[in-house]
Amino acid sequence: MQKYFSLGISLGQRGCPFAAENGNYTHLGKGLTTSADPQSLIFRQSLRAPRIRDTLFVGMRILYFDCFSGVSGNMILGALISSGIDAAALEEHLRKLNLPGLRFSVNRVMRSGISAVHVSVTASDEKKHRHLPEIEKIIDGSDLPQTVQERAKAIFRRLASAEASVHDVPVEKVHFHEVGALDAIVDIVGASIAIEMLGPERIIASPINVGSGRIQIEHGHFPVPPPAVVELARGVPIYSEGPAVELATPTGMAIITTIADSYGVLPKLTLESIGYGAGTKDLSEFPNVLRVLTGQTAATETEENIEHLVLLESNIDDSPPQALGLIMERVLSEGALDCWFTAVQMKKNRPAVAVSILVRPADELKIRDLLYKETTTIGMRRTVVERHCLARTIREVQTEFGPIRVKLAALSGKIINIHPEFDDVRRASETSGADFARIYEAAIRKAASTQ
Repeated sequence: MQKYFSLGISLGQRGCPFAAENGNYTHLGKGLTTSADPQSLIFRQSLRAPRIRDTLFVGMRILYFDCFSGVSGNMILGALISSGIDAAALEEHLRKLNLPGLRFSVNRVMRSGISAVHVSVTASDEKKHRHLPEIEKIIDGSDLPQTVQERAKAIFRRLASAEASVHDVPVEKVHFHEVGALDAIVDIVGASIAIEMLGPERIIASPINVGSGRIQIEHGHFPVPPPAVVELARGVPIYSEGPAVELATPTGMAIITTIADSYGVLPKLTLESIGYGAGTKDLSEFPNVLRVLTGQTAATETEENIEHLVLLESNIDDSPPQALGLIMERVLSEGALDCWFTAVQMKKNRPAVAVSILVRPADELKIRDLLYKETTTIGMRRTVVERHCLARTIREVQTEFGPIRVKLAALSGKIINIHPEFDDVRRASETSGADFARIYEAAIRKAASTQ
């Protein structure tokens, strides 16, 4: 399993291009989105152009989580602080949660000879058990930017979905145990704040070392990884190596699997910063640290992408067509990459519709539950698929009909497809009165002439 490690990196290589030498294993997950919320700008240590989802391109700022020793909430916080996030500013924003007696401690520690940052959080409120609505109320009651609040709540909702699946209860009735304590809330909200401060355009994580052995949790003595971690790892590359201990916690897994866009070895990039976050345990002869790397992508990594996605399918013969039209709108609005219907003939010669939905692994549980709730299906097929994508960028060109955004797709560094954005062309046609086809062709000519 060590082929997944990002090898050959040292502190002396800052600013030097490099890449892992082994093969990659990636899929695209739900990542960050940019926001017009002006309050969020106070978090930005550098402003970037809006991210183009599902592709890498030249100069994109990458945040890479190297989870060779697992992942936990305080390891994520420590690693991001070690990589350059201002701890004092982070603590100041955390106090907007209005948690009683919050104490935020940041210390340099050694883990198997590696200097790392260890973060510990204490508060006078020692309540351990909370439901999702109570946690969301704490987050909503803060003065944090909307983007940070939504990211933090998305992490908790993903965790709640996993717990609901394990215990077979509705999400709103999930009773959080250890992760309902305030230190876990601070870990998740703190990670959401730190990501906003760093402002990456793409987040990638390595395959995750989950550890092995057995662990005592609220419901008894369980094998590692425990049930919630296993559920959160659906569609995510994991492995077990090293000491027989728990290395990946539910909080850490919920954070990573919510914010990561893809999983795999380190892409080729120019390194900017390195950070190490320490786990609480000091393991003998095994560095219990999470490494994060930030840098700019190089041109050779932008040409092709293999994405590992999940295809959900169900044949439905007893739902009204209006309901199926609604489900397509709903799943696309909830993050599905694509949705299509196919006319099929089922057993007993019944005409039906095959509903196919392509999703990122991080969105699978949410979309699956939505399909169960909004249609009559009682089961579905699940297939892990690969999708190949060309490198894509979006550029705005000025035409005689006004500005039009165009999508450019490249193969081996050469533009082979130019596609004007439909909404822009339609808007220009309605405004100017010119034919849609004429504006469409004008945008293509303009984009081609500026290559």
